[in-house]
Amino acid sequence: MSLSDVPAGQLAAVVTYLEMRRRPDGVAPPPSPLALHAVKLTPAQYRDLFRAVGGPWLWFSRLVMDDSQLGALLDDPAIELFEVREGERRAGMLELDRRVAQECELAFVGLLPAHAGQGHGRWLLAEALARAWAGDTQRVHVHTCSLDHPAALSAYRRAGFTAVARKVETFLDPRLAGILPPDAAPHIPLIGPDGN
Repeated sequence: MSLSDVPAGQLAAVVTYLEMRRRPDGVAPPPSPLALHAVKLTPAQYRDLFRAVGGPWLWFSRLVMDDSQLGALLDDPAIELFEVREGERRAGMLELDRRVAQECELAFVGLLPAHAGQGHGRWLLAEALARAWAGDTQRVHVHTCSLDHPAALSAYRRAGFTAVARKVETFLDPRLAGILPPDAAPHIPLIGPDGN
């Protein structure tokens, strides 16, 4: 076994890549008071939703894109964006990426913290898979990391995904970079460049 130092101010995460190469049989979403709504958002609206859903897990990749990059992505017809709602209240998000022919990536799947731990994740993943396998899809894939919700990896595996690769990623802590507030993800210690 070997250990590697993670420089102060940086984070390290184990990223697991998963895929599904055939449509699951008869998976119906369980009943839920939540619903998916296809949305068209401005970059500012998207960042607000992304931050609300992913901030507790230090999602930041879309927060560092400038308006033109993010706008181009959101305008791409191969990107499908859904807001999860309970009535009129926002509850989460689902983003599907079909930019590779016959493939669909579950790019971002998540619920707001107030909706987690109530079985809604199982419903959301079933809805995501039903949409991902629409049309001529031959492969559905997703990745998660050790900073994500602790149930994410097991949920993907239970849904029928198979792990196919693993990598270690290091990056500047987005809380230190001012991308996310310092109190985001309090379960992940914030260690500054000076070691404090």
